[in-house]
Amino acid sequence: MTSSESGDADASGDADASADVGHAVVLDYLPHGRADDNRPQYKKQPVAYALGEADFTLFELTLAEDADVGIGDRVVVTPETDRDRVARVRTVDYDDVSNGAHSELEYVVADIVEANERRFVDFYNDAQPITLRLHQLNLLPGIGKKLRNNILDERKRKPFESFEELEERVSGLHRPKEVLVERVLEELRDEDLKYKTFVRRDRGQ
Repeated sequence: MTSSESGDADASGDADASADVGHAVVLDYLPHGRADDNRPQYKKQPVAYALGEADFTLFELTLAEDADVGIGDRVVVTPETDRDRVARVRTVDYDDVSNGAHSELEYVVADIVEANERRFVDFYNDAQPITLRLHQLNLLPGIGKKLRNNILDERKRKPFESFEELEERVSGLHRPKEVLVERVLEELRDEDLKYKTFVRRDRGQ
């Protein structure tokens, strides 16, 4: 799979690459540009790697001149008219981002899941069968047939309202938030994974 490059900030592909993402969280900041960019330094622009909050898309961001950006900052990637620190957006794969971005990824995914608890608790409430034998809940690490059925039985009685309630009501389900984080990281790292629930795949291809 190749990366999807938007080109200039007003290119139509750029809007497609960042549709429905809104904000992204900066994973790493390279003030002198990419190490593999062989152009003279005066031609390089600062870049950052970031993770989209809506669908965990990985981005390489070419930053606007004099942009003040640090690791952990939220930046606008779409709509283009609202960007104040980002000149261009390019979607990239896990292997394309820096080592520094890799080391921040788990923390940022965990922060996104925690900050959007309602959205991710509703995954447990709304998950559906994928095939006759496979359920979306079974994609989560450590959730087999018995634990899946426990979750389904409990949610029939009453929808879950929080991660804490999930853990209290479902026997055998420990650390439901961390289970989701682990699955998101697996989907980010393995581009050939057959089923992707949280990470949007191959946009712009």
